[in-house]
Amino acid sequence: MPLSKSHSQPANTKVHFFYQGVSFTLNQRTALKKFIQGIFKKEGKALDSINFIFCTDKALLEINRQYLKHDFYTDIITFDLSDGNSIQAEVYISIDRVRDNAKQMDVSFKQELHRVVFHGALHLCGYGDKTKSEKEKMREMEDLYLSKYGV
Repeated sequence: MPLSKSHSQPANTKVHFFYQGVSFTLNQRTALKKFIQGIFKKEGKALDSINFIFCTDKALLEINRQYLKHDFYTDIITFDLSDGNSIQAEVYISIDRVRDNAKQMDVSFKQELHRVVFHGALHLCGYGDKTKSEKEKMREMEDLYLSKYGV
């Protein structure tokens, strides 16, 4: 899938944001990128690069079908592309799902978007969400980082 950069990136930036067929405001991008890098540092993980690709339900459904053989909508799919000790990844996020989830959970779009972004980073740090206890720990960590970030 072709990606389109939102703006030019400094050479040392390890976190990148791309927008595929969606339009929304992501404020304080530089601060968010630094915070995400800080999550990896706090979790003891080396980060090479992570690309967050914000897309539509339709685009993410196609990725879910093609790569995971799942035929349902989801808010996020994380691909760990690491080879070695340093994390490289692509994280696809459906803005349509984030908007719907925010309404259903009665939280702001901004809060839900940041939760999903942090969720993807936490997956790459080794947190799962398959079992009840994993889901509880993941939610605890999401809440911790949301609180630290001030969302």
